[in-house]
Amino acid sequence: MNQSKKHSYRSLMALCLGLGLSLFSTMPKAEAAKEVALVSGAFRRSISVSNLEYLAKTGKARGLLKDALKFSRQNPETVSKLLNKKLELPIALTSRLMTTRIGNVIINRISKIIYPLNVPNPSVSVPAFRAGVINGMQIGKGGLNAIHFLKAYPNETMTVNLPALFGIMQKAESIAGLVKFFSDSPLDGLKESKP
Repeated sequence: MNQSKKHSYRSLMALCLGLGLSLFSTMPKAEAAKEVALVSGAFRRSISVSNLEYLAKTGKARGLLKDALKFSRQNPETVSKLLNKKLELPIALTSRLMTTRIGNVIINRISKIIYPLNVPNPSVSVPAFRAGVINGMQIGKGGLNAIHFLKAYPNETMTVNLPALFGIMQKAESIAGLVKFFSDSPLDGLKESKP
């Protein structure tokens, strides 16, 4: 290349780099979930993540969450324990498992229950779920609980499709049974594996 072409090439690269950096710096950052929207048809009620976090820390419910737990006859201390239930898996192994065929099947099923508000499309809900899990595990230093997941979920409002959730819960005797089912899954043998 002659000097003039080199100078033009460098100028073009500098311009592209500058434009790329300016676009990157002006893009909105993904926010953590601020509320969980419980949805069933036209019914929608939102519970703030701060109230869920308060319940997880104190074992006491407040706001709409307090009323919801009272109405559903759930013990706040039991729900607090569930919110704090930590799954321990290596981040690298978990990331790889989520991209396997069985991982994709599981995540696609979960993405019909949990998705960004008004966007149940798997092209959006699946990556959002994966990001919530991996980033939540980083927050939890290798472990994941519900609060870490919510703090890492890349949308301000995470939707929980109640009919879809209840359909799965019919297979478990209680919320505690559902958590135990996933906690005591065959993946337990993988926990000690090194990636």
